[in-house]
Amino acid sequence: MIPRSGYTDTNYHAAPIVHVRSNRVNWTVPEGIEAFDTTWHPDPTDPPMTYQFGTQHQRTGGPRYINGDNLVKYIDTPRALKISQDNCWIVPYGTDTNSFDWTWHPDDTEPPYIYQFGTQHQRTGGPQYRVPSATNIKFVDQIRVTTNRVATALIEIDHLDGAAGAIPNTTRRVRYFDNYRDTLIRIARSIHSEHEFVWICSSICDYSNFDFSWHPEQWQASMLHVFASDGEKFGDTFFMHVPTFLHRSDTCQLLEWYNVNFISKSVPRWPLPIVRHAEDSHVEVVKSYEQSGPLTLFTNREITAEKWPAINLWRKQVQTVIPLDVGAGAVIVPKAAVPYIKTQLYDYPYIDKIHRDRLCADLQDVVFISYDEPGADRNWQILKDRCPRATRVHGVAGMIVALEAAANVSTTPWYFAVFAKTRLHETFDFRFVPDYMQQPKHYIFDCLNMSNQLQYGHMGIVMYNCQGIQQLNQKKDFGIDYTLSFSHESVPILSCYGEFATTPYHAWRTAFRECSKLAYFESTAPSVEGAYRLSTWCKTAQEPHSQWVLKGANDGVDFFNSTNGDVAQLKQSFRWEWLRSYFVDRYRNLE
Repeated sequence: MIPRSGYTDTNYHAAPIVHVRSNRVNWTVPEGIEAFDTTWHPDPTDPPMTYQFGTQHQRTGGPRYINGDNLVKYIDTPRALKISQDNCWIVPYGTDTNSFDWTWHPDDTEPPYIYQFGTQHQRTGGPQYRVPSATNIKFVDQIRVTTNRVATALIEIDHLDGAAGAIPNTTRRVRYFDNYRDTLIRIARSIHSEHEFVWICSSICDYSNFDFSWHPEQWQASMLHVFASDGEKFGDTFFMHVPTFLHRSDTCQLLEWYNVNFISKSVPRWPLPIVRHAEDSHVEVVKSYEQSGPLTLFTNREITAEKWPAINLWRKQVQTVIPLDVGAGAVIVPKAAVPYIKTQLYDYPYIDKIHRDRLCADLQDVVFISYDEPGADRNWQILKDRCPRATRVHGVAGMIVALEAAANVSTTPWYFAVFAKTRLHETFDFRFVPDYMQQPKHYIFDCLNMSNQLQYGHMGIVMYNCQGIQQLNQKKDFGIDYTLSFSHESVPILSCYGEFATTPYHAWRTAFRECSKLAYFESTAPSVEGAYRLSTWCKTAQEPHSQWVLKGANDGVDFFNSTNGDVAQLKQSFRWEWLRSYFVDRYRNLE
């Protein structure tokens, strides 16, 4: 700069540039800093101060240019490159030292802290940078270190499902008992002081993509950590601090009562074994099938493989039978349930029905059965309009052979039998399905008798089991009531209107057959309900043909009395020809 007399303003020229030599007098350069350009100098117009240069980590820690006074100015650029590692680090076992920048240092202007670095899993568990005299902890969240596995053993629980041995680096294998609490206690006692932290995994889970370097927060170290299985909170994968678990386990009757940390990260289970069969009940299939693993899916139809509900295996009381549709055509059965099952899956007390919407149940066929009923065509049309899939069996004489003919045309294990003397109720929709968790049975729906207003199963729609009909007809081992001779269940759903009194003969025939049976049942197993029904039939009837309804009812009682309860004679009423002949002999050939 060339001063000129009388001038006070300064004119700055961008060129030419004068190169300044390095001046080390004003510089203080800490150890561990890569070569720094010390030719830098402050603006001569600045007041005296100290210029603090930063590093790649902080605004402090780099060289200082001291130009007097206590005022400090922080220089953002250029930054110095710190290349050394301080001796303030404490590095835990299992840390991947190649994945972390150990040249990090704190800001000199901060108070003394213990700087806690996290890992890829938690905000604790990584290295600590301890400033001398520091007692307070500061978490450094933005920088994380990669850790290798901190557990020193991996124990596999073998559920005897045939999948054991697929988990890499397994230390040992143990057999699953009937609950996880006892299994884990046996594992911990066998390890004792050999290992502090261990993984406990299960053969029913797929660990192909599992990260075994996971570890808990430091303050959670003594907890039992549980990973979900297919979204089930009470999963099959455990991270255990062995000494703490041994100390506390005997004081907790249930594993749920232990100090548990549930991890939302889910481990997938291997696909469930599926047993496909063609029976009308799962009961005998389940009882005879030798389950290897803890769970098996039984189904009577083809189903596409998908993720099914994950059953909690922690103890027997939570290992539930799970039907997957309203009729349990597909059902998951725990191995623990099998010893309980005698005649139905409901013998096992732990049933979970909340998943019955997973699959659609198969609807059963609908068959209209007619012979000589005057209103048959009208009632058939009503049914066909409401249920287009219905088929018709017509002209087969006698109830027994007609029911078998309907079973022969049915393409489903059960069929709804709709009788020609009834008119379909407006709300009945044929969506009811059989329960495959029980033995096969017939399902009897209510009918409203339009002559005497009785409402019960007589004349009602019946969902017949086809094999049950064929078995009865082959053995001819049925009683006075054919439908009740097979396992059955009354379903209190109104299915139809009984409009049987269309002619004198048809009014008489229906009343005769029903009341001969009611009289028989009252003689063998009297009941208040049975007596009321029989009395109503014999005393009450509305038009049309009410007198013939009453005649038929009372004639039926007289017929029963004449047989002295002989079932073979009473079963003659199953045959239409015999009934017609009996009526004609008594009242002439009336229509």
